[in-house]
Amino acid sequence: MGTPQQQLQMQRTLKNNKDNNEDELSRSALAMFRAKEEEIERRKMEVRNRVQAQLGHVEVATRRLAEIREELEALSDPMRKDVAILRKKVDIVNKELKPLGQSCQKKEREYKEALEAFNEKHKEKSQLLSKLMELVNESEKLRMKKLEELSKNIERLQ
Repeated sequence: MGTPQQQLQMQRTLKNNKDNNEDELSRSALAMFRAKEEEIERRKMEVRNRVQAQLGHVEVATRRLAEIREELEALSDPMRKDVAILRKKVDIVNKELKPLGQSCQKKEREYKEALEAFNEKHKEKSQLLSKLMELVNESEKLRMKKLEELSKNIERLQ
């Protein structure tokens, strides 16, 4: 070892080296820290960009789904309306048919009754005509017989 001055100088050199090493270590640590921070920031930006891209895709998909839903609603709405309108019309016609059917049945009964009465009267007329023909024939026979008797009586008188 040397003189105290040399020792002091050596200590100072060592201390300077130590300080330089510490400074260099600090700078190195700081550079590493900065590098890590930059890496983290870069990755953060990448993730943010990917999220934005995904959000863009999601927005496009959402718009497309909304368009599809609107198309579906547009397709089903007219059919529902048409079906509802037709059902209402069927109900109205059904309500109108019921009294018409009852009226028709009533008139059919009345027709059958009238037809039956007509047929009975027609039969009665036929029977009366038959009887009339018999009476007319009988009357003619009687008159003819009477005329013949009168004729014979006239011939006897002559």
